[in-house]
Formats: sequence, structure tokens, C-alpha cells
Amino acid sequence: MRETTFDLSADGGFVVTSWQAPGPGTALRVVLVRIDRVTGERTTIAEESGADLERPAIAPDGSAVAFTRETHSTPTAPPRITLCCMRFGEDLVELTGDWDRWPSSVAWTLDSSMLIVTADDGGRGPIFSVDPVSGAVTRLTDDDFTYTDVRPAPGGVIYALRSSYAVPPHPVRIDADGSVTEIPCLDAPQLPGTLTEITAAAADGTTIRSWLTLPAGEQPAPLVLWIHGGPLGSWNSWHWRWNPWLLTAQGYAVLMPDPGLSTGYGQDFISRGWGAWGGEPYTDLMAATDAASAHPRVDASRTAAMGGSFGGYMANWIAATPTGSTRSSRMPACGRWTSSGPPPTAPTGGHAMTPEMAQRNSPHLSVGDITTPMLVIHGDKDYRVPIGEALRLWYELLTYSGLPADEHGESPHRFLYYPSENHWVLSPQHAKIWYQVVTGFLGEHLRGEPVQQPELLG
Repeated sequence: MRETTFDLSADGGFVVTSWQAPGPGTALRVVLVRIDRVTGERTTIAEESGADLERPAIAPDGSAVAFTRETHSTPTAPPRITLCCMRFGEDLVELTGDWDRWPSSVAWTLDSSMLIVTADDGGRGPIFSVDPVSGAVTRLTDDDFTYTDVRPAPGGVIYALRSSYAVPPHPVRIDADGSVTEIPCLDAPQLPGTLTEITAAAADGTTIRSWLTLPAGEQPAPLVLWIHGGPLGSWNSWHWRWNPWLLTAQGYAVLMPDPGLSTGYGQDFISRGWGAWGGEPYTDLMAATDAASAHPRVDASRTAAMGGSFGGYMANWIAATPTGSTRSSRMPACGRWTSSGPPPTAPTGGHAMTPEMAQRNSPHLSVGDITTPMLVIHGDKDYRVPIGEALRLWYELLTYSGLPADEHGESPHRFLYYPSENHWVLSPQHAKIWYQVVTGFLGEHLRGEPVQQPELLG
């Protein structure tokens, strides 16, 4: 379910918020609503049948509201996000129709003269300014960081948090000349290795870029291919929950690629994999893995694939594809799609794939080709990928895979089940168990180490 986004006018008189409204059939659409703070009167001020209007930002002078417009996808066309502005009482104007990036946050300068936005861009997340009249876009930061929580201040100054896979979020000040100054804060944790960037060429010549962490030392390390969820997303900012350094500290090299469908590389890059998750996203991941395997610090003979949500789907697809990686581990994800409907993890539900597309891209058709141990992790309260998907995957692994359970019910596959968790496995104690089980599974199959289960699991 979408989260509501809203903004309060500078004088406190009204709120503009996104609002879900019924669409055709079972669909929902998101409109913009203005609510008077005193009377509670609600007025729809902007709506479009083929798009969702979100992230409203009211100009400090109260004259206009800026917001994002996300078109509804179809099985043949992905969504597109652009920036719009609407003077109250006038029609909305699309500002960034010619800009090949997706704005992810919106704010105004204090004098209401410019819009400040962030957007994924090549494994980073810079800050841009957008002219609310002409739509001209100017990049304000040019470093290897992703910026969030952007707050314009007097004198053209901007405050924000910035992070990368080399450093967690920390506050910074961006001056009008573009210079960035770190604001004193807690010291960043010492990293147990190094971070590097690699690129690979896909079969169609498209450049596929990735982040690669390498553990300390000189010896070649086993490689873990970590596939991001979404699938509309990017590995471009520090995450305390999904953190590669916890694996790197255990001696693994961690590859974090942005395959087709990833954001920050243009609309055509997203379109390459739309409606065919087992197509370019898969071949892009394999190209990235081949490039990482050529690194002298990577032991290409010991490789695993893992991920959550879309990343879990891709781990299944890789394991079920003969040319895929030799080991795969996974976490909450969809392992089986049927022709009865769209994939549960589709970014826009039934708009993402036809039943025929879903059938063609379902790993369950090739479960007999899975000859590598699989770790299935799922939360019972996952309503994005229902628990039944994991249970069916588990049944098929034990029954039909190339490594079925023996006559005593023993199997190399494993299933970690969380009765109270959702799509993300958020509770700290559960996250700790998640990493313990994952590293134990990797240690068993990539290093031949004895199985070490968390004490809580016996």
C-alpha cells in the first residue's frame, strides 16, 4: 500500500496531500487534495485518470504546489515519473517531460523561486534545481553520494543527509556555490574492507554498473551476488538493514549490480526488462557477475546469489537456469507464478504483466533444473508476496528439484519461517537471526564450514 505524502502551507492554513481514489475495476489512483486546516473541508485540486500525483510541496508564498506525476504502467510500457507544478486556480504544468530521470523528493527554495529535487543517477542520488517556469534542470551536487531529507535554508543554502556504501547517513551543508561541508556528527564506523565500482557490457552493449565490496586481506574471496528489490530501484545509498559490510566482515566479496529495470539510468534502461524479468535483468546480472569474477580478489569458483522481493525472484530464476550461478540463497520473495494472474511482486500489480508474460517468466517451470541448495526465508505477515508462494516453493524444492529430499526427508534446502514478520523482516532480533542463518548457509556451501544455527533456533 502506498504511504500518504502531504505538506502544510507556511501559514498553517491548509494541507495538500495525496489521496487514494477508486479507479477502473479494482484499481486505485492517487489524486491531490487540499484540506482546510480549520474547517476540514476537502477539495480535489488535481487528478489524472492515467497517473498518480504524489509528494506535494507547497511554495512558501502559498501560490503553488509542486508534485510528482507517475504514469500507470501497462504490460508493454513501464511507469514514468516527472515533476509537475500547479499555480492554485490554474492547470498543472509538467516541468521535466524531457528530463530522463525520476524525481524522488521535492522541495522549494525559501523565496519560492526554484524547486529542489533529488533523483537516482548512475548509482548515486544527487540534488538538482528545477526552474518552476521553464523546467530547466541544473545539477547542484557532483560526488559519489546519495542525498535525502533535503531542507532549503536562507541564502541559497541547503541542508541534507548524504550517504554511500562507504559511509552511513550524515548531515551536510550545501552552499550556493555547490560546495559541500560535513556537519560534525558521530564518527562513521570503520569498514571491514574496501568499496570499488565495476562495469560490464550487456549482450546488447548496454553498460551495467555495480558496487563491489572486498574484505580486508589479499586472498581471493567467495562472491555473493546481492540483487536489489523493487525491481524499480538502485543500490545507491547506505542501508542499516540490508548492509553488505556484515557479509564482507565475514570474508565475502559482495556484488551489488543495477540491472535492467533499475532507476538512475534513463527510461530506456527500465524498459529493457519490462514484462520480461527473466530476460535482460537476468542477463545483465550474469554479465555483472562475470565482470566481478574477473577481479583478482574474487574466487569465481565459489559464488552465491541472494536477494529479497524481486531479488528473491531473481535468485530463484538464476538457480533454475542452467547457466546461472552455482549457489543461490534467498529471502522473502515470490518463487512461483502461475498463469492465473500477475506476479505478486509486480510494482503496479496487474499492470506489470499479462498472465502469459507471468507464465513465461516463472521459475517454477524449471524447478527440476535447480541443483543448488536453496535457503527460503519468509514472513507469515507478508501481504505483498503471500506466504503461500514460499510454501509452494518449499514443497516443489523438496519434491521436484534436482536435489529432492531423500527417503528420510533430509534435504540440503532450508526454510526460515517468521510467524510475525512482514515483507521486510524488520524486528532487530529477527534481523540478527536473518544474518546468522544466511551467513551460516553461505559458510556451509561456499566454505564447507560446519552448520552453525542461531542458539534461538536450537
